[in-house]
Amino acid sequence: MIAARLVLAAGLGAVIGWERERMDRPAGLRTHMLTALAAAMFTIITFEIHASFADSGTNADPIRVIEAVTAGVAFLAAGAIFRSQGDVHGLTTGAGMWLAGAIGVASGAGYYVLAVMATALAAFILAALRRIELRLGQKAPAED
Repeated sequence: MIAARLVLAAGLGAVIGWERERMDRPAGLRTHMLTALAAAMFTIITFEIHASFADSGTNADPIRVIEAVTAGVAFLAAGAIFRSQGDVHGLTTGAGMWLAGAIGVASGAGYYVLAVMATALAAFILAALRRIELRLGQKAPAED
């Protein structure tokens, strides 16, 4: 079930992110959750696109599409990350941009339910988990 895969990815990313929060590291709970969710999205999309073309007799390679989008979005996301006075900023923004790329690929490929599920999970990760990060001692409530 696709929803279980997405939730599992986000949950396992949370385990790593929680540890990073406890150690007061720049990439924390939300960043790890979004990154794991985006990776799951790209993987599921690749499988789904491949399966949809497998019986058509055409020679399609969906991995090329995923690679191109991932490279482009990763370039943009990297530009959002910067270091200032020993602090790293923009990691969650970068992870969110990468996930937005995955959601765009899913939407473009016609996997609307997958795109909506990932968007809902991302909204929860970004909004609801901010409170947990603040309780763990994040320095500023501003979006990173």
